[in-house]
Amino acid sequence: MAKKDFSKLPYRPCVGVTLFNKGGLVWVGRRIDAPGEAEGPGAWWQMPQGGVDEGEELYDAALRELYEETNIRSARKIGELKDWLFYDLPPELLGKAWGGRYRGQRQKWLALRFEGKESEIDIHHPGGGKHKPEFMDWRWERLERLPELIVPFKRVVYEEVAKGFAKLAG
Repeated sequence: MAKKDFSKLPYRPCVGVTLFNKGGLVWVGRRIDAPGEAEGPGAWWQMPQGGVDEGEELYDAALRELYEETNIRSARKIGELKDWLFYDLPPELLGKAWGGRYRGQRQKWLALRFEGKESEIDIHHPGGGKHKPEFMDWRWERLERLPELIVPFKRVVYEEVAKGFAKLAG
């Protein structure tokens, strides 16, 4: 049987949200440990992120993903990384994650400022209760610590995000 060449697969277009509070800390959520997750099981910490729908503006996608994962609506854009960032899935997830259609993700990262009250954040009933929870816990964290909290195959992306948004951190 011929081995599939995953290098020919495209990258999934996604948006990432670096959500800063008034003190300059960043929102991170601890992912729910689910064996069927597209990016593999694990309970690592990450920022909200997800796919961009066909024809959807990046800022609209960022606000939608933020709401679907955290229930947050009180946020405004304060920055955007110029370049798209890429990561490849590890070999054990190639051909499995996202139905085997992608080799990894290409992500556009936006910085948003949280302007609401923390009571708005509801990871157990995200998207007004219409979306499956992705996180089991959340906290505010220093931007420079994020690369050490993420799953290893996404670390380079988080290092670039931390470097690119350093001036926005408290």
